[in-house]
Amino acid sequence: MIPHNYLEKVYAGFIGMNAGIRLGAPVEPTEWTPEMISDVYGEVNGYLKDYNVFSADDDANGPVFFLRALIDDAVDREMEAQDVARAWLNYSREGIGMFWWGGDGVSTEHTAYLNLLRGMEAPESGSAETNGIIMAEQIGGQIFIDTWGWIFPNNPTKAADYAEKAASVSHDLNGLYGARFIAACIAEAFSASTIDEVISRGLKEIPADSTYAKVVHAVLDFQKEHPDDFWKCRQYLEEEWGYDKYTGVCHIIPNAGVCVLSLVYGEGDLSKTIEIATACGWDTDCNAGNVGSIVGTLVGINGIEDKYRAPINDFIVTSSVSGYLNILDIPSFVKSLALLGYHVSGEQAPEMLVNGFKEEDVFFDFTLPGSTHGFQTEVPFKTILKPNDEFGYRTPGSLEIFIDRMVEGEKSRVYYQTFYRRDQFNDEKYKPTFAPKAYSGQTVSMKLYLDQLRGKEVIVTPYIRDTFTKEVVELEPVTLEDKTWQTVEFIIPDTEGSFVEEVGFAIESPSPRDYRAFGKIFLDEFHIYGAPNYDIDFSKQVVEFLSVTPFAHHRGNWDLESGKMVVDSNEDCASFTGHYYMKDAVIRAGLKPTAGHHHALLFRALGTQKYYQAGFAGEGKVALQLNDFGLETLKSVDYDWNLNEDYTFEVAVRGSEIQFFINGDLVLEHLDERLTHGMIGFSLSEAGSCEYEHVEVRE
Repeated sequence: MIPHNYLEKVYAGFIGMNAGIRLGAPVEPTEWTPEMISDVYGEVNGYLKDYNVFSADDDANGPVFFLRALIDDAVDREMEAQDVARAWLNYSREGIGMFWWGGDGVSTEHTAYLNLLRGMEAPESGSAETNGIIMAEQIGGQIFIDTWGWIFPNNPTKAADYAEKAASVSHDLNGLYGARFIAACIAEAFSASTIDEVISRGLKEIPADSTYAKVVHAVLDFQKEHPDDFWKCRQYLEEEWGYDKYTGVCHIIPNAGVCVLSLVYGEGDLSKTIEIATACGWDTDCNAGNVGSIVGTLVGINGIEDKYRAPINDFIVTSSVSGYLNILDIPSFVKSLALLGYHVSGEQAPEMLVNGFKEEDVFFDFTLPGSTHGFQTEVPFKTILKPNDEFGYRTPGSLEIFIDRMVEGEKSRVYYQTFYRRDQFNDEKYKPTFAPKAYSGQTVSMKLYLDQLRGKEVIVTPYIRDTFTKEVVELEPVTLEDKTWQTVEFIIPDTEGSFVEEVGFAIESPSPRDYRAFGKIFLDEFHIYGAPNYDIDFSKQVVEFLSVTPFAHHRGNWDLESGKMVVDSNEDCASFTGHYYMKDAVIRAGLKPTAGHHHALLFRALGTQKYYQAGFAGEGKVALQLNDFGLETLKSVDYDWNLNEDYTFEVAVRGSEIQFFINGDLVLEHLDERLTHGMIGFSLSEAGSCEYEHVEVRE
């Protein structure tokens, strides 16, 4: 049975995981010993670094994207390891993002990925027989599997089984036992009362004679003898179970010891648990993330201190091939995960959950306790944001905006960030790339309620901010009525080849200083929807995170030259952007092939291994092809084309109807219904080079 508080528990677990990752990340490198951590930071009792925007992390990438095996392949059947392997291949860009690309035979994940590329299937791709026992037992077996525990609440065996299948893509033996243990602990945490119950249940899912089980029992036994000093236990691990005994880059066994140490000495307190996991060193973000998942699920959202929750602000970035999916709103993600949980259990999801999630749109209803959906304010001195769990438009929950002493001439903006740039990050970890969450031509709608305490009228002016010019474009102002829910709605204006990086509204009041404005605005049902209509002007783009904005590149050397995007590659390559759930559209782009025989426009792309492409396909040929983990030609026609000539490619796709035009002339048309939505982009199916000019996307 799915528990009644399922969604909130998943929400708490996911925030707990990301709090642990964020806390541990600054001291993850092996150079950071416990002594160094203590010397530099003292007692760990809060985030070690203040991030502007926390960058992507493999400990979040894996749980978010490998779960999509249930969406893309194992929809109404039992999942197999190869389903997860396909998710690895489809959402990863070779050599960049997702996980650590440390080299074949060095990084377990990199090695497994290359095995999959060579045609090897899971679990052989991650077996000890294939890669050796040291590689197979590195820590990755347990750090990408948290979501399987949340998918199967109160079903530790099923959670462990699916976690093992997922982990077997890259790991084996103790690597699999770690996956089983952590996932089972998360599943058990939905109903357990204590950490001891959680650990006991996790142990039932792994072999009793395994090294993993032995290190767990060793820590439990040590803690009974020394219940008040986790540092003694950490020293014991160093002496008996340390990195000198379990080699490789980052072996699972020492870190399993730290996970259990922090769980038992943390005593069910989330803050204490992730702080201990970080202070102990070794793989700090992995360990703190895993135990954060477990304890967050156990204690629920009220058990997470604001000092760890508030900086996350319901938002993380990831680093898949989809820049659109890489801007991750946590409440929306956990709703999608919970809906999957109901689906695989065969139970009906609550109506509020079903109505509160719109996969194709940005939709925020603030129903989850304390949720903010990543909203920010320009002047927190004047507009103070806080979640309100009681008051909402149709369902409880809204974002409360307190207006503090506003007078004529003052203005503060409240906004959702829809696009991210490199200068907002402190580092380039895992190279996230972004495609906007909002596009010209889409509609923005929101519900606003004014509770005015003092002052003259309150006016809100919807606006967008252009990411190229940084200019704020204001639309028609709206005077709010007191004690009334109002719908404020507008269409995002043309950004002329650039993109929107903020969508929100400015707040102002013509109140005099002796009658300053005080009050509250409640925001609910924030919604961005509709078909995009936009251009990409390459003269307004830049190279950031090793990619041309707003694209994510998979192989090839991509750059900007003289207002064009250019690629040169000695192998097949592709580049992706756009709304991940875009369906019908007309996509138009200018290009000049300068070398090679295969140059195509991509559409309805779901990843690096699933998309349609139309374009030049050999000398004197044009083809429409489907890539579904292998290229299939759907239709081919003769066409006399030449290198170093300019062409305009256009694809019109409506339902199953696909038309392809070159220079305005219809070249081929075909019916195919296998892919219904996806990104756009460009591809070379073999070595070559090409120049790309202005891109247009129309409804």
